[in-house]
Parts: sequence; structure tokens; C-alpha cells
Amino acid sequence: MIVRMFKKNKNKALVDPDEIFLDSKNLENFDRQQFEGRIEKPISKQTIVFLGIFFLLIIGTFTTRLGYLQIEKGEAYYKRSENNILGKILLFAERGIIYDRNKKELAWNKKEGEKIDFGTRIYEPNGFAHVLGYVSYPAKDNSGRYWQGEFIGKDGLEKQYNALLAGKNGSKIIEIDAYGKIHSENTVNIPERGKDIITTLDFRVQKELFTLIKQASEKNSFNGGAGTIIDIENGEILAMTSYPEYNSEILSLGKDTKTINGYFIDKRKVFLDRIISGLYTPGSVIKPIFALGALTEKIISPTKQILSTGSISIPNPYFEDQQTIFKDWKAHGWTDMAEAIAVSSDVYFYTIGGGYEGQKGLGILNLEKYANLFGIGEKTGIDLPDEKDGVIPNPEWKIKNFNGDPWRIGDTYHTSIGQYGFQLTPMEITRAISAIANYGRLVTPHLLLDDVEKENKQKVIVGLNKEYFDVVHEGMRQAVTYGTAVALNVPYVKVAAKTGTAQLGLAKNRVNSWVVGFFPYENPKYAFTILMESGPSSGTVGASSIMRGLLDWMSLNTPEYFE
Repeated sequence: MIVRMFKKNKNKALVDPDEIFLDSKNLENFDRQQFEGRIEKPISKQTIVFLGIFFLLIIGTFTTRLGYLQIEKGEAYYKRSENNILGKILLFAERGIIYDRNKKELAWNKKEGEKIDFGTRIYEPNGFAHVLGYVSYPAKDNSGRYWQGEFIGKDGLEKQYNALLAGKNGSKIIEIDAYGKIHSENTVNIPERGKDIITTLDFRVQKELFTLIKQASEKNSFNGGAGTIIDIENGEILAMTSYPEYNSEILSLGKDTKTINGYFIDKRKVFLDRIISGLYTPGSVIKPIFALGALTEKIISPTKQILSTGSISIPNPYFEDQQTIFKDWKAHGWTDMAEAIAVSSDVYFYTIGGGYEGQKGLGILNLEKYANLFGIGEKTGIDLPDEKDGVIPNPEWKIKNFNGDPWRIGDTYHTSIGQYGFQLTPMEITRAISAIANYGRLVTPHLLLDDVEKENKQKVIVGLNKEYFDVVHEGMRQAVTYGTAVALNVPYVKVAAKTGTAQLGLAKNRVNSWVVGFFPYENPKYAFTILMESGPSSGTVGASSIMRGLLDWMSLNTPEYFE
């Protein structure tokens, strides 16, 4: 023991003093982040044991889980991997919104919280069904798979601009087991929203026009009616409505079968857009065109007067001892061209149309020629589906439709006042009246605002002198100041107009009531047409009354259109 102590003391003596005491000048130079200047201590056995147990637990946990998955559940997961399939789910694009010219929503999507993918299409009611149309929703089969994976526009603007409004569907991939349970999913393509479209329509004017037409139809036993207003310079449609109409939301959803079936059996033709697809006998609203034709062909001067005693008579082609009588709606006395337009003298237009007692007439070929020049008998090119073109009767048409019966002078007389086989759409005559108002330019009616292509697509009617248009303008203005359209003689805007009454059926106890025209008179901007379909011939309320009601309303609510 003494030896051991001696050895220990001997070892201590081997430490030099300069190793025991630190140089005080170097104390501040230690790198304390690296633990310089500290006495090293060994890791304790307890710490080593603790760390060893911790890592053993981790290894044990992973080993146990691996064994569970590969041994106990291995077969189950193997079968799952065999039965699972990858499926594709559509992510529906949001359909674009349809606005009026002032950004009022006309057709939009019903939002469900923040999710729109398969929302409900909502439509402005009362007056917009035919112009907006409706859609067909995406549809599934019994297995839940979509056989129609998108919205499809079925009528109106929804159909015309479906490619713009629809957008592009997205998709995501999902893993599904045999029980239909989704185990994972991943979005592959994000849906692209459809484009919004802004129309030329003014929601306010269209809704009021529809209300007036609907009320007049229901109170005065008309089958229906229609009305439109267009810009005579660029063809923008300010209002365009047809009554009766369907409910766009009901048709889109397709669930209310009772209502839908009722549409099909309704004799008033609910699905008919009367403005572009309805063909009607125009009556006297065609007379301004034939007046321009007579002046251009120089068969009569605007100041020459023709006497109307209430009718003209010609020999009956079937009975030589009898006369065929063509009646005027009243005796007008001596009338020149402007007055004949104002009072709508049938005798005057029989005479310049077919000729009578030394006065040469245009004849059926020229009547057809000038009707064609003003776009009658052809589609207007409006950006809506299912537009129809009109019919101008002529000898070939009669032979085809009346078993070879030849054309006679009486057929020319009837054609010259817009009767017989004459048929046209309200939009056709509106475009023709706009061409009269703007001195001979046929614009293309359109509903898409800022559609430069449509605005520039105009046809100039050549060969018609301005002074001839002025005569017709004067006659249409006189129709308002003292003639057949005196209901439109309002103090806040000067209107030029022409009325028409087309008799229907053999009994002729029902009529189509028309009024066409333009305003303001001195500086024309808008042309209009109102048609009331198949009403009683004895009724006092007709198309002119509806247009008067609209003008009164516009003077208070949208006076900017009269400036």
C-alpha cells in the first residue's frame, strides 16, 4: 500500500507547474463554442443504456409493423392490390354567365358554398326564355358513370355560344376498391371556367316589353305576341321577346314532366320564338318598301294622287258577266304617296302594285325584286339558332302550291298589300325598316355586344335616291301625326311608323296586328316591330297600343334612348 501511494505521488510530481496553471493571458482566447477550456467528462453508463433501449424499441416497432403487414395481412393487401382500380372523375367547369349590356345577370350558376363544379343554371324569368334558351345537364347511367359529361346548350344563346360558355372540364384520378371505397385521389387537370358573354340587350326594356305583350295577350284573346328593337346603325338588339314562353330552368332540369308535357300540347306554340321563327302575313307594313320601288322605277311621282272610293273592280276571270272587287279598308279620297302610307290606302297600293285604269303598276316581278332588296325572303343572319326565312309569292310559287293554277292580276293586288301567300318573320321586317330609316343599309341583327364582325357586315342597297326615302319617311311620320299610328304621337320623342292588319282564315274574324317604325324621327337610331298574333278583328287594343305603353315607360325609365 505504501508502495502504491509512493507511486501515485511520484506520478503527480511528474506534472510540470506550467501545465497546472493556465496562462491567464489566454483565457479570453478559448473557443467556447467548441468547449475549449472545459474539463472533458465521459458519457455515463446510464445514458448509454437509455439510448440503447430507445433504439431497440424503434427497431422493434418497425419490425412488428412489417411483420403485421407482410405476414398477417399480406394476403389481404395482395387481394386489395389486385381488386383496386384507378378511376377518372370529371371536375365540371363552371359555365360562363350571360349578361345584359349593363352587366345585369341574365343566366348564371347557383353557388353551393364555395363549390360550383356542378351547380344549377339559373335564368332571369319573364321575357328572356327564347333568347337565352336552356341547357341539358351532365347525366349518369345506372352505374354512376357519366354518359354525358358536360352541359350542352339546347336553345337560344346557350346553344349559339355553347363553345364559349361551356369552358373545359378537368379531371382527377382516384383509386377505388371492389366495394367502391376511394382510397386515394389526385387532381390531374384543373377545370377551365367558361367565358362570360355580354349581350346587347337592355334588361329593363325587354322585361317591360314582355309584360305589356303578355298582359295584352291575356286580356284581349291574342294567341301570343312578340316585339323587338334594334340599333339601325350596327344591328345591336336592344330588346327581343316572345310570348308565350317556357321556363328555362324547368326544361334544363327535366324533372317537372307535367309542366313540360303541357308545353307540348299548348296550342299557342310555347316553344316558338316568334321573332325569328314565326312566319306571318305582314299586311300593310310591307307598303313602304313597295312605295320606294314605285318611285325608283319611276312609275309614279310622289305628288300624284290616286282616288280611293273604297274599292276597285276588275273583270272576273271565271265569270265574264261579273266583277271581282278588291276592297280598301275605307274610302280615303284623293291621296298622294305620303298620305297613302299614312292612312294605309289599299287602293293606292293595288294601283301602283298591279296597275289600274291607265296607271302602270310594278308587277309581281318588281314587287318580288324590291322585297328581296330589303332582305325579305332571306334570313337576317342573327346569332341565334333556328331562324326562318320568309316567303314572297310569285308565279312559280303559285303553280307549285296550287296545282298549276296560273298567276292572275288579283294575286298581284293582294301581294302589293302584304296579303296572299306573303310571309315573313318579325326580325325580317325590322331589318327592312331599319334600312328604310338609315337610307338603304341592311344591318345584321346580333346579340353579342361589341361583335365587330356583325356590326361591319352590312349590305348597301344601291340605286335608291335619298329623296325617295324622305318621301317614305314623311308618310310614316304622318301616320303618327294623323294616320293609322296616331297612338304613337307622343310629346317626348318623334316617331315614324306604319301599321298593318293581316286578316286570317276564311272567316277573316281574326287578325295579326302589326306596328313597325323608327325613332327619333329627325335622327333615327332605333327600329322596332310589335306583332300581336291572331286576335279578334273587332278589338281596339293592338300592336300600336303596346308600343305606346313601352314608349311611355321608356320616357320615364330609359330616356337616354330618345336622345
